Amino acid sequence: MVETKVVELIVGGGQATVGPPLGPALGPLGVNIVAVVNKINEVTKEYAGMKVPVKVSVDTEYKTFEVTVGTPTASALIVSELKIEKGSSTPNSVKVGDLSMAQIVRIAKIKAPQLLSSTTENAAKEILGTCVTLGVTVEGKDPRDIQKDIDAGMYEQLFGSQ
Repeated sequence: MVETKVVELIVGGGQATVGPPLGPALGPLGVNIVAVVNKINEVTKEYAGMKVPVKVSVDTEYKTFEVTVGTPTASALIVSELKIEKGSSTPNSVKVGDLSMAQIVRIAKIKAPQLLSSTTENAAKEILGTCVTLGVTVEGKDPRDIQKDIDAGMYEQLFGSQ
């Protein structure tokens, strides 16, 4: 009987190494760890500088593997969009950047499959909530005000027909 083991990790895009957490997790499965690391780095290179969820499925009998890449976290996408290191440690008083609504909509569309929202408007409101915790303004305003503006229909042209 073929047994498949699944190892789930968070790695830096294009920066996986044979050390922890990968090496210790994959070593006991008998798969070529260097080949796995190279494959992970190849499929995550477009997410350089972001933390990316990765799932490695290993066929323990034939020592083969498959790498599946998830979507980076909303906060990683926001930080990447702003080209900053991290969010604010005091988001209520210190703001670290400002996004446009077009950027919010783009991030919402990237994250849509993992979000609970059924519309792009609601997905954008979820992303705006993440902006609040990171200390990021949107078009110079508090993200909570933008959420109210979305509810009031002020950004319908950005969302198009759903």
